[in-house]
Amino acid sequence: MNSSDLVPAAPRWSWLPAVGTWKYHALLVCLGVFVLGPLGGVTASFMNFSLGFFVGGQVLAGILGSTVTFGYGAEGKHGANYMQTAAASVAGMSAMGVLIQAMVWMGLPQPPVWQLVAYMLCIGMFGVGVGMLYTPMLVDRMQLTYPSGYAVANILRALTDPVLLRQSVAKLGSGIAAGIVGGIAAGKVAILGAIEMSTSTLGVGMVVGARIGIPAIVSGVVFWALIPFFVSIGWLAEGDPFRKIAFLIALGLIMGAAIIDIALVFREAVTRMRGNAPPDAPQAEWKRVNTTRLVMWVVFWGAGVVLTGHLVLGQPVGYLLFAVALVFVFALVNGISVGISDSNPISSAFVVSVVLMAAVGLTDPVVGLMAGTILLVATSIACDMQQDRSTGWRLGTNRVLQFRYQVVGVLMGAIMAVAFAMIFMKAYPVLLLDQTVMKAGEQPAGWSSAMTYKFVGVLRSLTDDQPHQRTAIWVGVAIGFAIQLARKLVKSNAAWQRFAASGRRGFAADFLVDAVFLPSPYAASFGGFVNLPTSLWFGAGGILSSFVNTVAKKKPQPGDKAMPEDMSTTSLVGGGLIAGDSLAALGLGIAGLTATLLGR
Repeated sequence: MNSSDLVPAAPRWSWLPAVGTWKYHALLVCLGVFVLGPLGGVTASFMNFSLGFFVGGQVLAGILGSTVTFGYGAEGKHGANYMQTAAASVAGMSAMGVLIQAMVWMGLPQPPVWQLVAYMLCIGMFGVGVGMLYTPMLVDRMQLTYPSGYAVANILRALTDPVLLRQSVAKLGSGIAAGIVGGIAAGKVAILGAIEMSTSTLGVGMVVGARIGIPAIVSGVVFWALIPFFVSIGWLAEGDPFRKIAFLIALGLIMGAAIIDIALVFREAVTRMRGNAPPDAPQAEWKRVNTTRLVMWVVFWGAGVVLTGHLVLGQPVGYLLFAVALVFVFALVNGISVGISDSNPISSAFVVSVVLMAAVGLTDPVVGLMAGTILLVATSIACDMQQDRSTGWRLGTNRVLQFRYQVVGVLMGAIMAVAFAMIFMKAYPVLLLDQTVMKAGEQPAGWSSAMTYKFVGVLRSLTDDQPHQRTAIWVGVAIGFAIQLARKLVKSNAAWQRFAASGRRGFAADFLVDAVFLPSPYAASFGGFVNLPTSLWFGAGGILSSFVNTVAKKKPQPGDKAMPEDMSTTSLVGGGLIAGDSLAALGLGIAGLTATLLGR
């Protein structure tokens, strides 16, 4: 915890309440939950209904929130971080309205609004706790990048520190401007939409670099080349996109690699318990969390999910418990994916959970939808929690306070998820049409609702078990396990470490091992979750970033303030691209919804 959280500081603007006072937190909660959250919710809902994925609200809320906390000087970055934490939770929950759209497509009875809100609230609160449980491993020990969290940290530091702002405004501003132009153009220019141009994906690639970006290209190309083979063995039908089966293999890649990493973490923990390892350094005050209370929180809200699902919605306890248990798996697996590539395959978690439940006898689509909702919402919120903690890790923001802000955001988001679903489906009646029964030429332009399409497709397949889907997962697990084991053996070898540090040849060899021959399964999984053009944009950003950072290094100018090591030119421009794309999506969402409601 920083001293500013204990001793109220005088803001540079007299109308702002002092840091740490109840008025200060009231201001941040109101702005985050009632202003920034709904703005992010419109963006997330619009994108999920129209495209089937959404840009997280962290970057957007961070930019808008820092306009207020700028008045607190450098300490304002913590206040802006609290606001974006709450707002991102509202936005993430708001995007879950596609679950109600799935009910409409399938002709299922919709529960009363209060029942849906109560159910989603319990799931969201459970996800907050699970996400915090994994924070020490994913954020502190593994120190994953979390590209959007990285971008938010850079933006908040720049926009709340006048000195850093002067040095970074051109880089950040150019990225934001390019992101806005690219985001609007991708939605309005047909050829750009056809090549799936995404400035935010390019920006994410710039944040993570080529060692992460190139494996995404390689795996995407491999999966694309395997389409005829997948068709020949019956895993795909003629004309199917490769990711219809590749996403299952990609999830397996992450799970297989995670087995190795979790085993190493457990081995380290056992070593420490036996007293054979040096003691940890004293933990900073801002990192401290009461683990006992956190476990009690998870148990309480996990029980709340099961009780609400059974007593209020009438779902069988067994499948609800099964789904709750799977959350602990996918909050880790998806959390690693987000930390590496900024990709949170929440729809894949939903689909895989239904596939696994089908394997143990599930045939009722209503049960599948309600149980799958647990995976979708909890995994989304848990990974948001980890993303936000990565920002806080870079800024030194109090974790307990961030946790509380996220809880408030989930409370509001559970209401907004249902509200936005009803608003959008009333404003755009085309969203009520079941696209799974339409021919290719009948699909509505501009409203692909890909996430809903995927949900409905897997739920309707419950009466037709497909064992090859489970086989695909296990194939991925085996490959991911083997590659990660080989990587650990090579990278930990003292001779290899000396060679890699010996000069250009060693650097090039180490780069090729990371990027091509033994790429991180976490990075390679990205190519299975998205279409090939998206992988190409992601990889292009990584290649560009690594090239600039390696070849075009700029010497600091006299009088410049020392920039934090992680505020490189490419990370600032990349973060700006992510932010600009978010702002473009916000503008398009509000403009389209307003025009429709006004009858234009």
